[in-house]
Amino acid sequence: MKEEVLKFLSEKDYESAADLVRKCSPEEVAHILSELGDEQVVPFCRALESEQLAEVLVLLDAPLQQKIIAGLHDDELQEVMEDVSVDDTVDIIEELPEGVARRIAEEEEILALLKERNFAVLKPLLASMNEIDLAEVFESAKEEDLPVLFRILPKDLAADMFVEIDADTQEKLLKKLNDREIKDVMDELFLDDTVDLVEEMPANVVKRLLALSDTETRSYINEILKYPKDSAGSIMTIEFVRFLPTMSVEQAFDTVRETAIDKETIYTCYVTDRENKLLGLVTAKDLMLAKKGALISDIMEENVIYVNTLDDKEDVARKISDYGFLAIPVVDDERRLVGIVTVDDAIDVIEEENTEDIEGMVGIVHGDNAKPYLKTGVLSIWKKRVPWLLILMVSATFTGLIINSFEERLNLISPVLFACIPMLMDTGGNSGSQASVTIIRSLALGELTTKDTGKALLKEFLAGLLLAATLAVACFAKLMLIDNLLFGTFMPGNKAYTWDKCAIVSLALFCTVVVAKVVGCLLPLLVKKCKLDPAAVASPFITTIVDAVSLLIFCGLAVLILG
Repeated sequence: MKEEVLKFLSEKDYESAADLVRKCSPEEVAHILSELGDEQVVPFCRALESEQLAEVLVLLDAPLQQKIIAGLHDDELQEVMEDVSVDDTVDIIEELPEGVARRIAEEEEILALLKERNFAVLKPLLASMNEIDLAEVFESAKEEDLPVLFRILPKDLAADMFVEIDADTQEKLLKKLNDREIKDVMDELFLDDTVDLVEEMPANVVKRLLALSDTETRSYINEILKYPKDSAGSIMTIEFVRFLPTMSVEQAFDTVRETAIDKETIYTCYVTDRENKLLGLVTAKDLMLAKKGALISDIMEENVIYVNTLDDKEDVARKISDYGFLAIPVVDDERRLVGIVTVDDAIDVIEEENTEDIEGMVGIVHGDNAKPYLKTGVLSIWKKRVPWLLILMVSATFTGLIINSFEERLNLISPVLFACIPMLMDTGGNSGSQASVTIIRSLALGELTTKDTGKALLKEFLAGLLLAATLAVACFAKLMLIDNLLFGTFMPGNKAYTWDKCAIVSLALFCTVVVAKVVGCLLPLLVKKCKLDPAAVASPFITTIVDAVSLLIFCGLAVLILG
């Protein structure tokens, strides 16, 4: 068999070679791999099944393991490593250079190395990792292991990682670090990240952080904390590059070299006069393409889009998204440049607002200190969900009153009419939700304002007519054909779906869908007009309102026409 496998491999028929070794033992496949040339190993491994390759990989020597791990694509490697145990993966990592080991080192393997106190492998491995991946490791580690992990990281990487971990892990870590270590972290953080940290920590931790900050940093923190929580000022940073218009390009480059290390971004630099009034901006591209002797005033862009310190941070984030900016300048009422909002902060705002909207649409109270789902306590989930559920449960009383009022008369007409109530209520609720979600999204993205109420209402009304007609025809056919088969065509008189009963149900469905579309459109716009959050207020009530309206329409038509 070995000769046949080698023959297929020499012809580059890797699939046939893989088929031949499918029933071989891992030891036999490992022996074949050890005899292959460098150009044959990875293609042959790609043709093998992931489970078989996982069994073979742990038997190979370190150089061959390194060759395979480095050569496989990310998705291929991930599939293989899912079938390798944590202990075997740790053994492989210990023999690999950190650049290759990083490709297979997941949280479990890193924590296993930490448990073994294998710092010779762990230190270079962690140093080669991205701060986002490191944050996931820290959030999974035990509290007592956090300072150990933190102390083996390079100082710059430790600070970058610290910004990415969640508030709970930050608090746990700060309690374990000494004053010198905390000061080192504070010195490496950008000012907006420091402000975020201060806002999220409890009072005793904040007191310690401020005590370890220098006077200038404390002053800046206090200044930013004065702005309203939802304003541009609350998320801006003052760490940006500033030029005077009289500077030459060469002087501007010197300024960047001297100050860039402490700035959050240098891709866009801002031009102000000596009183800090915003005059224009210059990009890194502009500077690199200009002559050294050219003045900043000659190459700057004067038509600058900016925001005010008191502008809503959601509007600021949307503006950054719409214009594709990496940062946007923030000015005060006298157009003095006081800071910038960067794209990473804008993304955080958009994510927070989207989360709040989604929670509001399903009747969940949004909390100020939102945590990942698996880290949210059961009591916290209960507190967020129970208020709207109680309100909606009580509001459903109206639906019960309507059914009670018409129950006797509907029974006299035909008991089968009751079987149509769930369909009417569900279809109406779904129709209203479709309209409301569309309107709420358009309001959130700025595509629609309350001034456009008439246009939106007309559009939803016309769409509702088309949808209602389609659903009514389908409903009539369903009742006559399918439901009559289920209930029996020859059932006595009022227990069968006759054409007049089917027509009443279809007509009620038509009216319900049209009304649901109108309600789903109008309610978010009215709530927005009242300066409330449409997602939080309008969406939970729409289904309840439409349920009650659909019952009134259905019962009213049945009694009026058939009664």
